[in-house]
Amino acid sequence: MEAEYVYITLAAIFGLFMAWGIGANDVANAMATSVGSRALTIKQAILVAAIFEFLGAVLAGGAVTSTIRKGIVDASLLSDTPQLLIYGMLASLLAAGTWLLIASKKGWPVSTTHSIVGAIVGFAAVGIGVNAVQWGKVGAIVMSWVVSPLVAGFIAFLIFASVQRLILSQPDPLSRARLFVPFYIFLAAFTITLVTILKGLSHVGLEISGLQSYLLAGGIAAVIAVLGKVVINRIKPNPKAEKKQHFYTVERIFAVLMVVTACSMAFAHGSNDVANAVGPLAAVISVAQSGEIGAKSSLPMWVLILGGAGIVIGLATYGRHVIATVGEKITQLTPSRGFAAELAAATTIVIASGTGIPISTTHTLVGAVLGVGMARGIEAIDLRVVGRIFVSWAVTVPAGAILAIVFFFLFRAVLP
Repeated sequence: MEAEYVYITLAAIFGLFMAWGIGANDVANAMATSVGSRALTIKQAILVAAIFEFLGAVLAGGAVTSTIRKGIVDASLLSDTPQLLIYGMLASLLAAGTWLLIASKKGWPVSTTHSIVGAIVGFAAVGIGVNAVQWGKVGAIVMSWVVSPLVAGFIAFLIFASVQRLILSQPDPLSRARLFVPFYIFLAAFTITLVTILKGLSHVGLEISGLQSYLLAGGIAAVIAVLGKVVINRIKPNPKAEKKQHFYTVERIFAVLMVVTACSMAFAHGSNDVANAVGPLAAVISVAQSGEIGAKSSLPMWVLILGGAGIVIGLATYGRHVIATVGEKITQLTPSRGFAAELAAATTIVIASGTGIPISTTHTLVGAVLGVGMARGIEAIDLRVVGRIFVSWAVTVPAGAILAIVFFFLFRAVLP
């Protein structure tokens, strides 16, 4: 009985640590474009993320989670030794959390999904055997490092090129913005609502068909676009500010759009990525209480609240480092450029959800920011920063694996 409490207590502490890492690193990516483009201040971004990430995690974070995320390890091989799964999951949570702490401190935007996947692969390879790892699935995850930034970058390039052509390069950009931005609002709201329905509500158990999902997203997007149109029409030109910055009022219009995308992306992210922290935690609780390994573990509400709270604390205490990298150091962002990047990232996530490709929110958003930069020419991008980001991506899976192996042997030696 004492051992059970030790396992659950350690899992809760390490799960909170991992959720903190998600907040410090991954949520910072979702908010970085809004802060970097000055659509939101850092305090406003933390408030938006705190509310919507927490709601996403708690309301749509899932009643049930896979015992081992992404199906990369055959859990049935551990049926005779459930203790090993407990050690492995504790090691994975601590390893992924530690790597996220290091990366966040350095300002590297890395993938929290890949951190936990690397950690689980590491423990499984040494704790169960190399054959226990589904290497084909690991290969698909590695492929996503290349695919998701390229797809998001290409879409962001096209979106921002359309903004330049339809609005910014026209003789009267303000009137063109009033005309076209409601359509962009519709597109953004439709895409991000679809992300939320496909990735978030499926966890809650709401069975919505493909056609219903699109109709619901279209209806919500139309309402948001009409409200956006009302807000935009109330924005009056500021002649003084226009002299200093040619597109001042136009960018204010796009800033309205950025607030919509920031709230929606935070909810979708909270509903999806909280599982990286609470999935292994739920597995430990399930095995510690029953002594058996199931393919799925139920999630008590306190676990989701713990995950949501950890994410919020992580962003508030440490998120500024990664926000500075993605929002300010890769390329200079304005609300129109930031919007193009966020819409491209959301679109890529929708495509991936529909096709089942495992992608990283982080890689997608960084690729989108690069695409926006490329629309202005290669000289608009700081290639040294990009180089450091790419190196941190390549290191994430092996770093998670090595740390998990070390912690796994430690826990096996020390714990009851």
